[in-house]
Amino acid sequence: MTTTTCAKCILGSLDDPDIYFNENGVCNHCITYDLNLKKYYFGDDPSLKKFNELITEIKSSGSKKKYDVLIGLSGGVDSTYVAYLCSKYKLRALAVHLDNGWNSELSVVNIKNILKKTGFDLYTYVINWNEFKDLQKSYFKANVIDIEALTDHAISSIILDTAIENDIKYVLTGNSITTEGRLPDSWVHNKQDSINIRSIHKKHGSVKIKSYPIKNFFKFVLIKKFKNLKSVDILDYIKYDKPKAKLLIQKEFSWRDYGGKHYESVFTRFYQAYILPKKFKVDKRKSHYSTLICANQLTRKDALELIKKPFYDSSFQETSDLEFFLKKLDYTKDTFQSYIDSPEIKHTDYRSIVNLMQFLSKCKRVILFWRY
Repeated sequence: MTTTTCAKCILGSLDDPDIYFNENGVCNHCITYDLNLKKYYFGDDPSLKKFNELITEIKSSGSKKKYDVLIGLSGGVDSTYVAYLCSKYKLRALAVHLDNGWNSELSVVNIKNILKKTGFDLYTYVINWNEFKDLQKSYFKANVIDIEALTDHAISSIILDTAIENDIKYVLTGNSITTEGRLPDSWVHNKQDSINIRSIHKKHGSVKIKSYPIKNFFKFVLIKKFKNLKSVDILDYIKYDKPKAKLLIQKEFSWRDYGGKHYESVFTRFYQAYILPKKFKVDKRKSHYSTLICANQLTRKDALELIKKPFYDSSFQETSDLEFFLKKLDYTKDTFQSYIDSPEIKHTDYRSIVNLMQFLSKCKRVILFWRY
């Protein structure tokens, strides 16, 4: 197979087996990025018409309630900037934080400073560590790639339940078309796939799951629909420049950088900087930098230089993270190395909502065929 790299970003055929290029050598991820920008992005409007309409609608919806909006707060750049916007435009926000046992000390400090400045209420959900530990170890035994799906699923469930409990109609996310959302499909799995979580844990787990906030995929969709809960990617309504956003939150909240995307979590840092490249041959920085290239917030030349740097900079020590990880999950070095050396198994090799959807789609085609 000929190795090819996109002419615009830095993703290539070694990163994504399903990547393809147009006649100009531009990959499908860049093409999709541009299409999504035209369809969902409103930040180029200097009058911020859509943004102002959204703020007015949110305030009207929450006028007789305690809170206008709910926001997830991890202490990372994006969620911190969402908190800044809520404070600036005087939205009464309830912040929700998931403590999965892997918070860095710096994230705790950053969140504390954000809340002190904004005055927002905070609801923290602390996951039962023995259950979550067993779930994570199940995913390691399963050899699937998206171990972070466990945290992402829990966050989504907690946010949904908290919004309903507090009668909040709007949830503002830190998602941004301009600065993220270009991950190859092979790097991730459906975050709402409760079938997959249960299947993997049933085969490899040993602790009974009683309190982990798992939610059935269809139930999740139906609740959002019937409760008329609206999830809004508010950063797509403004001109969101991540480097400038960092400088602003540093000034406003005394925010301190983690040295990497989503490194506010010790596990995420170790997962992205150690597990993904060593076991799955995945470098998420390529996707992160490629998105910033498309957003004109980073040049391709600079991205190619940045990608040459080690995953761990001088702020962190790879050996320290490894030792902390092994101790926290009760792994020996030999056991963990055996995991690293084991081949990847696809999420869909276990029961999955993806398999179910494909089966239902096939049934639909068969029915339509015989009907007509």
